[in-house]
Amino acid sequence: MQKPDVIHHPSSYRDPSGFIFEKDGILYRQINLSFKKDFDHFTSSGCYDELRKKGLLISHQVVQENITESKDHYLTIKPEKIAIVSYSYEWSFEMLKDAALLTLQLVKESLPFGIILKDATPYNIQWHNGKLIFIDTLSFGKYDSLQPWIAYRQFCECFLNPLLIMHYSGQSLHQLQLAFPEGIPVSITKSLLPWRSRLSFHTYLHVHLQDRVTKAAKNRAKHVTFSSGKLKNLIASLETLVRSLRLKDKKTAWSAYYSEASGRDDYLEQKKSIISRWLDGMQTIKKAADLGANEGEFSRILAKKGIETIAADFDPYCINRLYKNIKSNNLKNIQPFVVDLANPSPAIGVNNKERSSFIDRTRVDLVLALALLHHLVIGKNIPFFMTADILQQMTSILIIEFIPKNDEKVKVMLRHKTDSYAWYEENEFEEVFKMYFSITRKEMIVGSQRVLYLMKKHEG
Repeated sequence: MQKPDVIHHPSSYRDPSGFIFEKDGILYRQINLSFKKDFDHFTSSGCYDELRKKGLLISHQVVQENITESKDHYLTIKPEKIAIVSYSYEWSFEMLKDAALLTLQLVKESLPFGIILKDATPYNIQWHNGKLIFIDTLSFGKYDSLQPWIAYRQFCECFLNPLLIMHYSGQSLHQLQLAFPEGIPVSITKSLLPWRSRLSFHTYLHVHLQDRVTKAAKNRAKHVTFSSGKLKNLIASLETLVRSLRLKDKKTAWSAYYSEASGRDDYLEQKKSIISRWLDGMQTIKKAADLGANEGEFSRILAKKGIETIAADFDPYCINRLYKNIKSNNLKNIQPFVVDLANPSPAIGVNNKERSSFIDRTRVDLVLALALLHHLVIGKNIPFFMTADILQQMTSILIIEFIPKNDEKVKVMLRHKTDSYAWYEENEFEEVFKMYFSITRKEMIVGSQRVLYLMKKHEG
């Protein structure tokens, strides 16, 4: 029976080795008696210390108390806190690729200690201090050199298959990943790949041949012996294939946004100046979300002020470029998300609670909504009151930009639409948003008719 002050995490129920729970706002992981030998070997062998020192695995503190008062309890650990949770269907191509390589590296690093990674799901990887890190300590078990890698199929379905489909199609397919939250089966992957994919030895081995072997295996039961040499060759083959995969960068409607914006009478620099000045007066902001972040120009302003920042945009190519920029410049506190605010990641899984929605996970002190409102209201036909409702769920402080109908960008949006937006005007915008927020500051960007607003959510 569950203690009333202990909250079991809705996504942590599959593994008999233990589970995650929360008490008094602190996240813990219980290790069950059934996993005692594996966990003791993992720690006493030095594997845990080695992975932690290399920044591959989240660190933890041991808690002696049986907080849950469970009969299955062996040990409780308190993992280092993850600031912002993301899921693989919100990652850019390069981020998913790096997560795949991290998984393979963990297998290689663990083997010398007699340890094998028994889970290969991207849900065990999160963004932490500017890089990807593995978070599930219970995914490491004792290695049996005669057994094949139990997580091979999971790795292919969750990492390799979506990467291959994106590589060969040239498309960033986040909705496909969301449609298959536990991974894309090899049979579906094979059907979506072109014939020329067979010419790649490693692709043929891990997709086309695997599909044939899987179908044949259903008709007969056969025990397959393995060896550490075969395992190392398998991991090397997967690593070679993953490293070779690319998503060709595409020029989208938003690729040249900053260069175009900076040419409008110093518009971009003025906007930066106003926002920086406002931020200087807000010392309590710890976490923020830049919605419609593009390649993160304003996310970097937030990050430089020590604010943990979500940089979200629906354009996967912009976010992919941002991710590569974060890596190359070693930026610590910007986390990129591929998210369409008109159709954000929903709550999915068992009871729709296993993986929470993007909006539920985005509880921040400040939201930037710059050059975003007209895309939602006119581009997606989302009225002011619904837009305001979305934003007030995420934040208590809002910086939002209003762009009038006579702005050239709005005129372009209306060019092929019937102009039924007579209500799209500044006074109406203010009146609707006042239902949720108080307007504390308002400043026009000189040389344009665009207006920046600083708003504070009503209390209670």
